[in-house]
Amino acid sequence: MPSSPVALIVGASRGLGLALAAEYLKRGWHVVATARGTGRTALHDLADQWNSKLEIETVDITRPAEVAALRRRLAQRRFDLLFVNAGVSNDPGETIGEVSTEEFMRVMITNALSPMRVIEACEGLVTPEGTIGVMSSGLGSVANNEDGGWEVYRASKAALNTLMRSFWARHASEGRAMVIIAPGWVRTDMGGPAASLDISESIPGVVDTLASRTGHSGLVYLDYRGRTVRW
Repeated sequence: MPSSPVALIVGASRGLGLALAAEYLKRGWHVVATARGTGRTALHDLADQWNSKLEIETVDITRPAEVAALRRRLAQRRFDLLFVNAGVSNDPGETIGEVSTEEFMRVMITNALSPMRVIEACEGLVTPEGTIGVMSSGLGSVANNEDGGWEVYRASKAALNTLMRSFWARHASEGRAMVIIAPGWVRTDMGGPAASLDISESIPGVVDTLASRTGHSGLVYLDYRGRTVRW
């Protein structure tokens, strides 16, 4: 078994998740990272560079049977970090009065329900001193929503935050560190070219922020600089 700390990063085939896997590898971690489907991705290219330090698992987190199968495959493993990265958006200008039921469900299932299903399934694989984290967004802050826009995406991330808080309330006595991360507005396929941050600015800060919570029990909502985000 790996002697270095081990991370399970769910949703790492591209964008922030891929960069997160790469950053942990650079810092000497052993990483188990997931991609959706069986096609080759940038995660496979990363695995070619890191050999046995990076293992790839396959799971579509919107399919409960696949989440359950992943849990069974990893049943004998233990992780120092479980981090779930998932995010889709609809048209940012689409209001709640305009969005179709199908589109609303797609965003909510991907951004809120599915990440929590992964955490519910896999939390038992995390060591007592380990950390559980999810990739949320500053747009998930209800208190900071003064400009509007991104209505459905905001709602999905606020829902994720609330569900994570409920999960923590049920598991508070276990003393694990739990972190909701707002990575900033990052130039990715979803963030777009106008975003204010490069991945190279955001992700090292995300990893530093997660590291700062090691050994600290309780749930926090932090940005990539380690600053508290208002609920």
